[in-house]
Amino acid sequence: MSEATPSNTATDLRHHGDVDAEPGLQDFAVNVRGTAPPAWLRERLVHAVDRLGTYPSAADDRRAREAVGERHGRDPGEVLVLNGAAEGFALLPALRPRLAALLHPSFTEPEVSLRDADVPVHHVFDMAVPDDADLVVVGNPNNPTSELRPAAEIARMARPGRVLVVDEAFMDAVPGERESLASADLPGLVVLRSLTKTWALPGLRAGYALGAPDLLRRLGRHRPHWPVGTLALEAVTACAEPHAVAEAERAARELAAHREWLTAELNRLPGVHVLLPAAAPYLLLRVRDGERVRAGLRDRGIAVRRGDTFPGLTADHLRVAVREPARCAGLLTALAELTAGLTPEVLTT
Repeated sequence: MSEATPSNTATDLRHHGDVDAEPGLQDFAVNVRGTAPPAWLRERLVHAVDRLGTYPSAADDRRAREAVGERHGRDPGEVLVLNGAAEGFALLPALRPRLAALLHPSFTEPEVSLRDADVPVHHVFDMAVPDDADLVVVGNPNNPTSELRPAAEIARMARPGRVLVVDEAFMDAVPGERESLASADLPGLVVLRSLTKTWALPGLRAGYALGAPDLLRRLGRHRPHWPVGTLALEAVTACAEPHAVAEAERAARELAAHREWLTAELNRLPGVHVLLPAAAPYLLLRVRDGERVRAGLRDRGIAVRRGDTFPGLTADHLRVAVREPARCAGLLTALAELTAGLTPEVLTT
């Protein structure tokens, strides 16, 4: 199903998980692995501080693009370093699309940027993209559903005259990065990647876009001079190196085991339904009387991400970050208390 949506829906689209994660709460609302970058990455960033007395250099940018290009089998000219993947969404209006098709429910930042630029937006709740959409945005794995779509299915949406933006912000949390299009050669393809989640860098803002050089030039044509700082360039370089890719792969496999365990535990609770299959560092739940349950969790010192700000979801949808089992005990206990007495049933979106 596809539907056009009015511009007055944009207010709630600005809600993000960090708003739910109030200070002092156990954080299951934000999908960041760990609370700080690993020691080796901190050391790289500390050494880079000595270069902050000069403007970010073309050499630093080139080095970052070469590292990313080598990681994905691309030429450095096919890499655009960004202030986080979210900057890539902010740049989309520079492509001057006539009609944007956004596959929902999904991350809302692209829609905010497009609506702010008065770009007509179509919501798509299946894969039936309007033929006249010249910009399509899809998340893979998707946020908040945790669904990993087949790469071939997404690739079929590419065509001449259309820009296909694939948000792969969580792809490095998928073992083997299966279904990634980061190395694909498709007309109009732009793949966005983030360092925020796996490397605990939300405060630094670091990511990159992959695509044809002419398309990336169009995307970045209104950026200011020195658009990415020295520390972000260093982080992109470091996290694209083989040892970092190997570490991310190990973390992804550990995460998959934690997600399987948490899914089984949650599905034992009455009135709680985990939407499957799931492939990301979070799970989307449908919980009966979800608003009451979310408030009850907050009263017990636990933050989860509300779902009703994602188009197509309701207050009964909650997104929960996957943590190691020891950190999930309090969440599971609180949910068991709040859902006690509910009749188990199969729930769907």
